[in-house]
Amino acid sequence: MKIRKATSKDAESIATLLMLVLEKMIYKFIGETDYTKAKEFLAYFLQKEHNQYSFRNCYVAEIDNEIIGVVNLYNGAELYELRQPILDHIAEHYASGLHIEDETQTGEYYIDTIAINKSVQGKGVGSKLLNHLINLYVFQQQQTLGLLVDENNPKAKKLYLKMGFECVGTKSLLGHHLDHLQIKRELANTNKTSFSLS
Repeated sequence: MKIRKATSKDAESIATLLMLVLEKMIYKFIGETDYTKAKEFLAYFLQKEHNQYSFRNCYVAEIDNEIIGVVNLYNGAELYELRQPILDHIAEHYASGLHIEDETQTGEYYIDTIAINKSVQGKGVGSKLLNHLINLYVFQQQQTLGLLVDENNPKAKKLYLKMGFECVGTKSLLGHHLDHLQIKRELANTNKTSFSLS
């Protein structure tokens, strides 16, 4: 399995995967439950340079040139700047009047979404993507990684905690109550070897 930075040519494949996780949220963005329109919405932003869903903020996992997983992350300090093109587009084309809470903040690189092809779910692809990010951001760059996990998803939370994340608070996002987890740069300062799953 190969993990690499995404390119604009990956937009369609990434949009298909992200819809596995973001479908209901994108419906709220566009104000209707039309799968094709929702996927087109994501693909539109994935192809562009500067917004939270841009290909520049994605890493993909692939086998035999087929993308089987994707992770979307960005600097939390840039949340407003990255979100604004999306809010402007929604206001211009959908007028949903949507209010979105702050899901991240300065001081962390925020893992917005992890999506894995259904055919390989449960086979460690998501863990390998996370491990790649931990090595790259926490150990090499000494940054803090953060993510949100639904309080009704204890299985996912257990995995994140096993990988070294710690619960640092709670957040609300579009009607969901979420635990805010982080793996901090201090870990990189006290460990001399790269992180790996046990």
